[in-house]
Amino acid sequence: MTVRVRVAPSPTGNLHVGTARAALFNWLYARANDGVFIVRSDDTDLERSTKEYEDGILDSLLWLGLDWDEGVSVGGPHGSYRQSERFERYREVAEQLVASGAAYYDDRAAEELEELRKTAQAEGKHPGHYIRRPDQAATSGVIRLSIPQDSAVEFDDMIRGHVSFEPQDVDDFVILRTNGIPTYHLASTVDDVDYEITHVARGEDLLPSTPKHMLIARAMGADEPVFAHLPLLFGTDGKKLSKRHSATSLTEYRDAGFLADAVFNYLCLLGWSVDGDTTIFSREQAIEAFDLADVSKNPATFDPEKLEWMNGEYIRAMDLPAFMAQALPHIEKSVGRALDDAEIESFREIAALVQERTKLLPEAAEQVRFLFGNVDEYDQKSWDKVMTKDGVAEILGAASTRLSGVERWAADAIEDSLRSMLSEMEIGVGKGLQPMRVAVTGSSVSPPLFESMAALGKQRTIDRLDAARAHLG
Repeated sequence: MTVRVRVAPSPTGNLHVGTARAALFNWLYARANDGVFIVRSDDTDLERSTKEYEDGILDSLLWLGLDWDEGVSVGGPHGSYRQSERFERYREVAEQLVASGAAYYDDRAAEELEELRKTAQAEGKHPGHYIRRPDQAATSGVIRLSIPQDSAVEFDDMIRGHVSFEPQDVDDFVILRTNGIPTYHLASTVDDVDYEITHVARGEDLLPSTPKHMLIARAMGADEPVFAHLPLLFGTDGKKLSKRHSATSLTEYRDAGFLADAVFNYLCLLGWSVDGDTTIFSREQAIEAFDLADVSKNPATFDPEKLEWMNGEYIRAMDLPAFMAQALPHIEKSVGRALDDAEIESFREIAALVQERTKLLPEAAEQVRFLFGNVDEYDQKSWDKVMTKDGVAEILGAASTRLSGVERWAADAIEDSLRSMLSEMEIGVGKGLQPMRVAVTGSSVSPPLFESMAALGKQRTIDRLDAARAHLG
């Protein structure tokens, strides 16, 4: 048997990290078993689904490194893999189920159905307990699946073990609306049957839908897939992950300067690990070790701080050219223009030092912005803390004069000159260098000062020392 798995996002928003984690686990299972990974678009919500969201979801999957073998944009033996183009197929199946007696038309009014729900709830039963096939057959209205009441719906979940649903707790649910639009239950199940899906790995929040999907598949005379319900994602406060905790879409993390490899690695850890001890691992290691049966059934905590830490680890592990290539777009966005060759060379001079201090790629831009424009404004907090102390003007003036005499403009020569000067003035290194840092970079937080001055150039360094001194008044 060839393993065939799928992920089926709805193009009504950006790719949520929970859906991304589900996609990742499906992808890993397919790759680990030489299987087929499919991406389909659950776009039955015609009002909210957009091409822009679909494109964004596909771009996010590709950014994460999840390629697919069949599906939207790559094709395959099942058409476009968009549900909106399969409505005739869903209606055909619904009508076949009516003809076989597995489903029925229901034209009862909403008020009558609501009374049935209230009665069931008053008796402590499932709200849909009394919503069953009426004695009087209808020939129009919604189509409902008739739930057999003679046995429980049971299955063995790869993650959660044996699961059982009593038939009285599964209502005769709608599979086709009066306007001909299928419900999620019908469309999803028909696709899984038609696309020969062997394993369905999805969030635990969809567990109540599973007996419904199994019963539709049985009514179609099809084999049921193996199910694996992934643990929910919680925030650090123990509540279900939402926007109140942090960014929830993959696009937001990409734009914030996270590396795809780091996000891939971190998402793997949300319910699974290579060996229980290893935190950082490659895609190849993940593929070799992955099995859905090893996924934890306990909720996983999404901690943005841990993801940021991991991102920093990945950034520091990059070779310098790769780091520069990743950081450059953020730098150019920060300064509002493309860097010329000379400016890129200036960045190269301190890139390794910047890399060691970077957790998110935009931080690299913040650290080197002083190289590519004038310091028109100083960080107010840095200025108030450093530049308002006694003796700052004298320090800046002395540094300007001393650096004017440095012939070989390099970090070590600059350091020797300034340390000698501060020794002669009997001023501590910390007290003396901090005003120079603010003057040269505009902030008290920057790459090492001497290397920053070397990259900035002699005249620009002296000019900034003089400008800061003048700013003191």
